[in-house]
Order: sequence, then structure tokens, then C-alpha cells
Amino acid sequence: MILIVLAYLGGALTIVSPCILPVLPFVFARADRSFLSSGLPMLAGMVVTFAGVATLAAVGGGWVVAANEYGRYAALALMALFGVALLFPALSDRLTRPLVALGARMSQSAEADGQGRGAAILSSAVLGVATGLLWAPCAGPILGLILTGAALQGANVQTTLLLVAYAAGAATSLALALVIGGRVFTAMKRSLHAGEWVRRSLGAAVLVAVVAIFFGLDTSLLTQVSLAGTTALEQRLLDRLRPGDDTKAAMHAGNGASMTASQSSKDVPLPVEDVLPSYAGAAAWLNSPPLTAEALKGKVVLVDFWTYSCINCLRSIPYVRAWAEKYKDKGLVVIGVHTPEFAFEHDIANVKRAVTDLKIGYPVAIDNDYTIWQAFENHYWPAHYFIDAQGHVRYHHFGEGDYDESERVIQHLLKEAGHTDVASGVVSVSPSGAEAAADERDLRSSETYIGSNRAENFASPEGMAQNTPRAYSVGTLNVNQWGLSGDWSVGLEHADLNRKDGAIVYRFHARDLHLVMGAAPGHGPIRFHVTIDGKPPADSHGADVNAEGSGAVDGQRLYQLVRLNGAITDHTFEIQFLDPGVQAFAFTFG
Repeated sequence: MILIVLAYLGGALTIVSPCILPVLPFVFARADRSFLSSGLPMLAGMVVTFAGVATLAAVGGGWVVAANEYGRYAALALMALFGVALLFPALSDRLTRPLVALGARMSQSAEADGQGRGAAILSSAVLGVATGLLWAPCAGPILGLILTGAALQGANVQTTLLLVAYAAGAATSLALALVIGGRVFTAMKRSLHAGEWVRRSLGAAVLVAVVAIFFGLDTSLLTQVSLAGTTALEQRLLDRLRPGDDTKAAMHAGNGASMTASQSSKDVPLPVEDVLPSYAGAAAWLNSPPLTAEALKGKVVLVDFWTYSCINCLRSIPYVRAWAEKYKDKGLVVIGVHTPEFAFEHDIANVKRAVTDLKIGYPVAIDNDYTIWQAFENHYWPAHYFIDAQGHVRYHHFGEGDYDESERVIQHLLKEAGHTDVASGVVSVSPSGAEAAADERDLRSSETYIGSNRAENFASPEGMAQNTPRAYSVGTLNVNQWGLSGDWSVGLEHADLNRKDGAIVYRFHARDLHLVMGAAPGHGPIRFHVTIDGKPPADSHGADVNAEGSGAVDGQRLYQLVRLNGAITDHTFEIQFLDPGVQAFAFTFG
């Protein structure tokens, strides 16, 4: 229930976000009509269409994207007819005759021709359906939570309800704007006697919006209009209301996005949260033969859900490693459950390489089918579950941070199991590279996906084309906007560089910048060159780049490209690839 409320509030916030701008002309074009017979059916059509398309798009793959693209073209044609009808009343009858049989009369002549209330409602609903096909809301933390959960666990009733709640929140904001806009519209007609002029102005606005959407300006130029930062507001809502076991979605949990038991392990006995689920279903085990819940009875167990390209996971691993080493002779067993996010993380050879590079010596279960993930009803990377010697889950922590408290939980459970020689101090680690903790004091850039399924803040003026080679360029960027240059094909999960000398540019505000990358099949190491504000990074280079900015993509993983030395301000990052074949997945920051 909490997540449904969050989804509704997240949708309501879109009214103050640039992503809603392309929809406004279509909504306000009917501001002079009755809200019950015109505005309300249109908004209802938007909600139902958006929820249906988003549910399918989250899980349906490329065919849904293609179908939705054709739907957008049909919607654009419908809206263009509507705009022309508003501009030229004499053509209205002729243009709307084919649609009358379908109940979609789009102009003011619907009422004049005696079609009545029913036809007006049906006409508005059809326009709402078309508007829903054109609506591309900003994927802030709340919508990202819903869509990621749908992608991982499939379309279901709850996913659709959450999407309906999100769309209903946006519709509520638009309804308020529509009611207010209708009053302004009426006042203008009274004071200016300019009803015809106002109607034609609305028709022109609709046509301008159609042209903007057709040429991709709704995802490029309009995203450069910074009306409000709704992402921060949505994240505050998530942090306050804390959707726990109620949520069915998955997300990266960073600092401040964790959930812990409210009891202190030092002062209050830890409650029994659950019985330890089964580890059956793992595709393979690394560093150990297969382990079972029954065989682990008598041991205190820490289960760490992670995936090797997740920056939040990488930053927590030094502590998990240290706990495994410190308490291995005291009765603690650490199990890393590797549950992949990206397709390349299903490759066991990639995971083996990552386990070696990260110096992980404890058992790792390969959970490619999300079997263990679902058995725990887990929703986060990283997630830590603490199990006592009787096989009961006694504590959990989602995300980075609170490491001292987590270690005290381990000590508490070991003493409870009869171990009397457990040290009371906590480990001290000094992680480096990507494992180092983020500088939260001045971190204003957040994880940004490059694949079209979850991309946001894309600002190349050509607009993003789905699975189609396109020549891109980069203009002026605002903070947290990014763009491509060169010949790229953007898929659901990543962007592929088709020809050499392509680049990605990001305007960021953080100490560290990382990029998850890999090479497409058949391509060897891919050379690249990094600049910060047009210059080599020098002493601000990351672990995978030298001072001159040179590096190479030698595997499918997270690359640390920038670690600023000095004051943190806005900077423009650019990575140019000297060879074709790179696949770029996501930016993360620290």
C-alpha cells in the first residue's frame, strides 16, 4: 500500500517536470469544454493507455517497443488532425467524418452537429488514448523502482496497479491545471471577445507539440528546460516512507536508501524475521561445493546479494571480505549471492573473473534465474541478511553504510550461538579505487542508464532512436544531462558504437565518475581517451585511466574513469572511443 501511495505522489510531481511539457498542449486544447464530459475522459484514457503500454514495455522486449513506436505515429497523426481542425473550422467537418464512425470526433463541431454528450465523452477518451501513447514521463526513482521490478519479476496485477497509480497522480495534477486553465480560457473569451483567436492559438500549440515529438525535441530541447528537480523530491519520499516488504521492485540501494531492523543489537534481543530460505536453484557455486540451509545449521550465516558491476555492491564488499576473514574461525559463514542485473553478468566466466579481481574467498552462489533472490523476497543490491545458528533470519540491511552496526549483529549472533571468545571491536578497512566510499557531502549526480529502457536526461538534439543506427551530436549540456556523438545504435539495455571515433559526453557534479562498459562479440580491446572540460584528467584520473586520459575496454565491467583531485564543481566529462564495438550501459557516481 505504501508503494502505491509513493507511485501516486511520484506521478503528481511530473506536473513540475519538463517531461510533461509535450502533453500540455493536448490537454489544454480542451480547456473550454465540460470537465466531466471532456477533460475527465481524456485523462482517464491517458492513465489506462500509459499503464498498459508501460506494463508491457517493462517486460515485453523489442516487439513492444516497435508496436509502441507505430502507436506513437498513429497518435501523432490523430493529434495533427485535431490541431488542424482547431485552426481551420471550415475543414473540421471534412477531417472528422472518417472518425465519427469510430466515435472520435475531434473538434468543436462535434457538439454543433448534435452528436451529444456520449460522442463528446468518447471523442475525449480517444484523444486521451493518443496522448497516453505520446507521454514519456521522466523515470525518477519511484517510476524506476516500479519498472525495474516489472522487468525482473514479470507483468502482474500489482505492477499494473502501481503504474495506474503513477499515471493517476500525473492525471490529478493535469486535472487541476485543466480546471484552472478552463477558467482562464473563459475569462479570456469574456474580456477579449477572442474565442476564435484563442481556439486557433491552441490549435497552433498542438501542431507545434506534434512537430516537437516527431523530431525528438521532447526528449532533447525540452529536457534542457529545468523547471524543477523532481528526482530529489521523489527520493525524499522514498526515504521517508521506506517501502519495505510491501515493494515488489528492485533497485540499487545506496547510502541513505537502506532498511534495517529498528532494534539495536546491543540493547534489545533481535527478533526472528523469517526462516532461512533454500539455496536450491543456484546455477553454480564458486569457492565452495553447493551449500544447503540444513548443512549450515549451527553456523551464523551472512548472505550478501550483489552483482559485480553495481557500484553500491563494490563499495560494501571490503567490509564483507573483512568480516569473512575475521570471524571464519568463530562460526561465521559468508555467502555471496550473485544475482545479475545486465545480460553480461549472467556469464559465469565474467563472474569468476570478478571474484578473482575482488579477492573474494568466501562461497558465491550464481543466482542467474533469480531463484534465491525470490526465495528471500529480496528487492535490493546490495542486501545483507543475518541468520542465526538455528536457521532464522534475525536482521537485514539494504544498501551501503551502517557497517559497525552490522558487525555488532554478527558478534551478537555468534555469542548467542555459544562462542565466548568473540572480539568486541569492529574492522577497519581502507578501500581504494571503485571500492572507496562515495563523497556524499557534494554528490549531485546519480546513476544514469544509457539503454532506452531506463534512459533519462538524454540531450542529443537528434533524439534517441530505438535499435536503429543514427548519427548523433552533442550540444550544450546542463548538469546531469548527457549525449552521444558519432554513429550509435541504442538498445533497451545499452548503446553500441557502430564506427570508431564515437563519444559519450556527461555534465556531472561528483568526485568519482564510473561507466559500465564492455565489448560487443567479435571485438577485442577497445581503446578510449577521456577528457575533463576538454583537457586530459592529469591527477583527477580514475583507476582505469592514466593521467593522459588513455585506457582500454578489456572486459564487461564497471570502469572508474574520474576521481577528482580538489574542489568538486560542475565538469564536462567526455570519453572518445578510438575503435568500434563498445557497449555502454550506465553511469554511476561517488
